[in-house]
Amino acid sequence: MKTNMRKADVKKQIVALALAAVFALPGAALAAEAGKFPLTPNSLVMAQDQHKRYYEISNFRIGGKYNLDADPETWRNGGEGGTTLESLGAGPLKVAYIAVGTPKRNDRGEIINAIVVNTFYSGDSTFMYNTWYAGQPANAFSGGAVVGPGLSIDTNRYYVVFLDAIGLWGASKPSEGLGRKFPSYSYFDMVQANYRLLRDHLKVAQVELATGVSMGATQSWVWGVMHSPSGFVKAIMPIGGTTASDGDDPIGAWTFLLAQAAIESDPVWRKTNGNYYDLPVDQHPKRGLQFMWSRLQLTGLTFPVRSATPWDKIEREVFYWEPTGNQNATWIARTKTEDPVDYWYRNDAGFNYNINKDLKRIKARTLVVHVDNDMWLMVENARKAAKEVNGAAFASFPDATAHYGVFKAPNVLKDTIKSFVDNTFTTSLPGIAGASGGGGGAKASAEKPAGLAK
Repeated sequence: MKTNMRKADVKKQIVALALAAVFALPGAALAAEAGKFPLTPNSLVMAQDQHKRYYEISNFRIGGKYNLDADPETWRNGGEGGTTLESLGAGPLKVAYIAVGTPKRNDRGEIINAIVVNTFYSGDSTFMYNTWYAGQPANAFSGGAVVGPGLSIDTNRYYVVFLDAIGLWGASKPSEGLGRKFPSYSYFDMVQANYRLLRDHLKVAQVELATGVSMGATQSWVWGVMHSPSGFVKAIMPIGGTTASDGDDPIGAWTFLLAQAAIESDPVWRKTNGNYYDLPVDQHPKRGLQFMWSRLQLTGLTFPVRSATPWDKIEREVFYWEPTGNQNATWIARTKTEDPVDYWYRNDAGFNYNINKDLKRIKARTLVVHVDNDMWLMVENARKAAKEVNGAAFASFPDATAHYGVFKAPNVLKDTIKSFVDNTFTTSLPGIAGASGGGGGAKASAEKPAGLAK
């Protein structure tokens, strides 16, 4: 395994800062359009908003407990003891998605070749579509398109559904009106709500693969725990996700507890306890949210990339309570279309998340993909989780953009990932038996924990 990056690699990756660490890009682009939407827009990439579709789920219980030993029908409408949005005076739970590709149906008219792409921490279906779907403006960020005719996720062969998640953008979220009255939600709620979308609205009977990057990978793990024992999900491929973000992952928990503290440090937040919606938008506690993004991005890319970048570019991402010039400019622009309470809830969803004891429930084919030098979610945790799943494979690679390398993984490990997606291997995946990952000449480490051939 090659862990040290050459200077040329570092310099090459400095261009990633021009993207403002990917999560910031669309927010900055939307800033000029602020005011056209409600408090927050329905899509992260508004240029792709016309592709997004919606589905409402009546009386879905948010924030309840899921008894995974019970019949899944008992938590079809969410966890026991959860709260419905209707009981709080709001409309039904809303979920959102973009679908592409070629559906294949059984004799009951149900789709049996679906692939779901879960979204990341601050993203939605429009961002993943804009980045991964063929012919879109941000394909270069992921090293080329991932989803499309003949690609790693082949739309001639699969029906691909890009999903939003409860709490941000097109799905139901606190900033739509309930604010701090919105029920605390979990990753289980995110997945189960989207299960209802797939099963009831899109008539999907079979998910060939659940995948996604970062928090989308985390949801992929949850899909495996919740819906592979029944056979609904046949394979999972988490790319840079986690199976725990509580004390079982001290670095991850520390990172996002500091992010939460940054939001809460804003004087307006402290004065209102986060109940600030009666104030004009320009008085909302956006500085705390800017502080959060600056804190996270300190370790979002590798330190060699950060230290090799000129200060006049870096200072755009350094938080200042009273900025001048270009100081903090990236986050000021981004947060014009974001809401602090929305992110407070998104962070809160992770602090009690731990499915390590449930990993043996997973019956799906599993390929765990990770970035070796991820400084948010540690690669050793991903490797350990893979070993808990019968027959799971593990593949990883280093990248100067650290955690953000997850978006490129399907191209860096192209042969390995496409073989897994299509289930075309025999005794091993390309790159799993040896020391090099398939595709693009990239060096990777890969291993087969147990019993891959099935």
